[in-house]
Amino acid sequence: MAVPEGHTEGVNTTDAGGSGLHPVHTFGRPPQGRRQLLTKSAWIGVWLVFLSAPVKDLADGHHTPLATVLGSLGLALFVACYLTLVFRYTTRILRWRAVISCFALLVALAVVLAFSLGDHWLGLFVYVSVSAGAVLPVRYAVGVIPAVTLLMVLVGLRDDGLGDLLTNLGVITLLVGFAMSGVRELIRTTVQLRQARATVAQLAANEERLRLARDLHDLLGHSLSLITLKSELAGRMLPDHPDKAAQQVADIEQVSRQALVDVREAVSGYRRRTLAGELVGARTALTAAGVDAEVPEEPPAELPGEEAEAALAWALREAVTNVVRHSGARRCTVAFTARQTLAGRLLELTVEDDGVGASGTAAGNGLTGLSERVEAVGGALETGPGDRRGFRLAVRVPLARATVGSPS
Repeated sequence: MAVPEGHTEGVNTTDAGGSGLHPVHTFGRPPQGRRQLLTKSAWIGVWLVFLSAPVKDLADGHHTPLATVLGSLGLALFVACYLTLVFRYTTRILRWRAVISCFALLVALAVVLAFSLGDHWLGLFVYVSVSAGAVLPVRYAVGVIPAVTLLMVLVGLRDDGLGDLLTNLGVITLLVGFAMSGVRELIRTTVQLRQARATVAQLAANEERLRLARDLHDLLGHSLSLITLKSELAGRMLPDHPDKAAQQVADIEQVSRQALVDVREAVSGYRRRTLAGELVGARTALTAAGVDAEVPEEPPAELPGEEAEAALAWALREAVTNVVRHSGARRCTVAFTARQTLAGRLLELTVEDDGVGASGTAAGNGLTGLSERVEAVGGALETGPGDRRGFRLAVRVPLARATVGSPS
């Protein structure tokens, strides 16, 4: 297996989270902090229970004192090699020479111990197979895992009475190795998706900064240039033509006021909440809180005016915040429905969860402020128990000034 020294397989997981991560999320990463070390050690160490057969074989005294001592030392070295591989070299390998040496020692120990001390030690090959699946890239693991299984069978053939045991153990060794290889690839993919999500967020922030810079240049560039030009003209006209200089100053005031209006409108546009943005935020917040989220990918094609859409966006944010913080829900559903009423067409937003429901009869400050915001655009807010217990929030706003098509 010729692999160049320093070749990296996998991805850098240094940004995958802090010390409070679940051990599966830290798969292949060095432990960061005492708590993560203890948690990860417990998660990996629990699988060492399958070494009970070799330990029991040593404790039963079936071997000479020398064989017992050597077997104990060999088992301790085997466990140390196994833990080194699983702790340090999964998903990302910078030192292939150390990995190959450690894995070769693991195979050699399994062969020597199983061949010299008996069939109770054949289970060591399961750990060799697990190490191959957890450490080696798939293109190597698909060949190494069957080879380890075949080696285990060859060692076990020295005892003619192990037919059924050898078959069962061979199947376990093969399946567990490939299962661990699949887990490794799954976690690598998860880490890559997490990094991709962080990259997309960073790119979106950079794009927003560029858009802000471009808009401010377009808004203020012409106005400031005109103000500068008229200020120079006013300065030259002031000694001989004060009336014309006064006109230039009046023009400067008018341009300045218009520039201020343009900047305020631009800032209001940046601050305005949109349903498209809040849907993305709602999906992210619910998923991060462990809530099974049913959230539309896009807002409805038919939207109300800007103020009414902003009210719906604020309602969605407030409802999702309440679900995450207070409901204890396991499921949350967000839906949009267009309704025809005697007063005209309405767009209804409903957010329903299966949590503990409303904690009291009085509305909180958030719902009170939200109700005022919705009423200001001619809408209505309803809250109450949902169909699946829990809590249901419904907001209806008029579509009288609707525009067709998703906002850009």
